[in-house]
Amino acid sequence: MIIDILLYIAAGAGVGLAIGLTGVGGGSLMTPLLILFGFPYNVAIGTDLLYASITKAGGVVSHHKQKSIEWRTVKMLALGSVPASLLTAIVLSQVFTDSSEYEGILTRSLGVMLVLTASVILLNGRLKQKVKVAEPKPETGSKDSIIFLVGIFLGIFVTLSSVGAGAFCAAVLMVLYPRMPALHIVGTDIAHAVPLTLGGWVGAFILAGQCGFYVVGLSVGGFSAGDSFGYAFGA
Repeated sequence: MIIDILLYIAAGAGVGLAIGLTGVGGGSLMTPLLILFGFPYNVAIGTDLLYASITKAGGVVSHHKQKSIEWRTVKMLALGSVPASLLTAIVLSQVFTDSSEYEGILTRSLGVMLVLTASVILLNGRLKQKVKVAEPKPETGSKDSIIFLVGIFLGIFVTLSSVGAGAFCAAVLMVLYPRMPALHIVGTDIAHAVPLTLGGWVGAFILAGQCGFYVVGLSVGGFSAGDSFGYAFGA
């Protein structure tokens, strides 16, 4: 039991360190770790989504104070992602009677989103170069329909995999809004990730009927230390 506790704290610290150093990769690290620890896929995904919503909430407060969140874009993303997340969970719960029946869907979704997120991280430098030549005030209202569709895509696949709420969404914003300042990209991405992951957790909880709450608590404690160290080291 003590070893398990230490493992969960270490996992949270490791993920926090990685995010502090790179700014991305929470879901793509935590979910595979939980699966490696022996959690069923659906429980691992739900646990990671709750963990992500808690750890990202502090970032929203910070970015809101800096006025670096494009709330219109957040609203359009959430209008697509949150209902899509809940509907995905409801459909799966109605179609399948046991989690083992849709584990293949979760496995393939996790694989697809891990590959997409890894590709985004590899291309992160090139995407940031586009943002460096940005004008200070982007036009955010002209692409609402595209953002809404992106939200639907994220709602479905983040619920199925818990991966992509951060890095993948940020990359899409960089492509759609090349004039948006980098700080606003990050702030908007984080502000949307909170309702997305929270909605995804509710959906996952509908499916699994359980969540590793104690794992979330221990991992969040480890995350705080790891993230602070990673941010200080990477600065």
